[in-house]
Amino acid sequence: MKAIVISEPGAPEVLQLREVEDPQVKDDEVLIRVHATALNRADTLQRLGSYSPPPGSSPYPGLECSGTIESVSNSVSRWKVGDQVCALLSGGGYAEKVAVPVGQVLPVPAGVSLKDATAFPEVACTVWSTVFMMGRLSPAESFLVHGGSSGIGTFAIQMAKHQGVRVFVTAGNEEKLAACKELGADVCINYKTEDFVARVKAETDGKGVDVILDCIGAPYLQKNLDSLNFDGRLCIIGLMGGANAEIKLSSLLPKRLTVLGAALRPRSKENKAVVVAEVEKTVWPAIEAGKVKPVIYKYLPLSQAAEAHSLMESSSHIGKILLVT
Repeated sequence: MKAIVISEPGAPEVLQLREVEDPQVKDDEVLIRVHATALNRADTLQRLGSYSPPPGSSPYPGLECSGTIESVSNSVSRWKVGDQVCALLSGGGYAEKVAVPVGQVLPVPAGVSLKDATAFPEVACTVWSTVFMMGRLSPAESFLVHGGSSGIGTFAIQMAKHQGVRVFVTAGNEEKLAACKELGADVCINYKTEDFVARVKAETDGKGVDVILDCIGAPYLQKNLDSLNFDGRLCIIGLMGGANAEIKLSSLLPKRLTVLGAALRPRSKENKAVVVAEVEKTVWPAIEAGKVKPVIYKYLPLSQAAEAHSLMESSSHIGKILLVT
């Protein structure tokens, strides 16, 4: 099969399409012939050499895919050859075939194309496990999403609105803010021209929001704590701005704040299976009802993975960037 190989850590040009060996299917796995995969920030970190795949995972980038099941191990009963599916991966999506633990495979949601279905597994599992399972975001609460126009952000806006939540977002230009508004965001903040802490306080009568989803990390840590309501929860899923920060612990105690950190890729396959099952049960009906839709910025062939990475790192996109085999 063909796959995108990281020839050495570095710029997007190190991504090369090469002929490699087919993956071997283990017990409780299925082999998927990949139709499409989607970019995630973790892919760019892996390319740079700073985010290695978990032990035993595929060495190729790609944390989600959609495609057709080509073979199943003897212990698999739910899926059969020819089924159209999408899947959460630990790696290997940038390839023509990938072996996946059966607990990480999902049906293609009704009403969504096979190609577009790859836009959902990683964002749905990340947002649902972090914001809703760990962060306990509930109807009638308020929610701030940093990077509202990203793949994670565009999904989080829609899912939170479907749950009856008031949604705040930050983004870096008016086009991105308009896209967030169209998806249902109630309060849209340009972080380049506004102080998001002051705006959040102004929009909540000084109280702050109940839950924050943050991918920036260190530079936003104290600001996020200052933006939370009593019993607020800060969910950190990325460190794009840096990993080391100093905070005032006195801001945690009076308001009973909780800081949560989560990464999806390093979790065990058993843990991922629990998340995937919850996503299929709770998120998939919202997608099939048209309440949550894929937001696709651009489709590129797998051979143009380097161009796709350059596009992602420019941060000019809104929604997901897909690679089609």
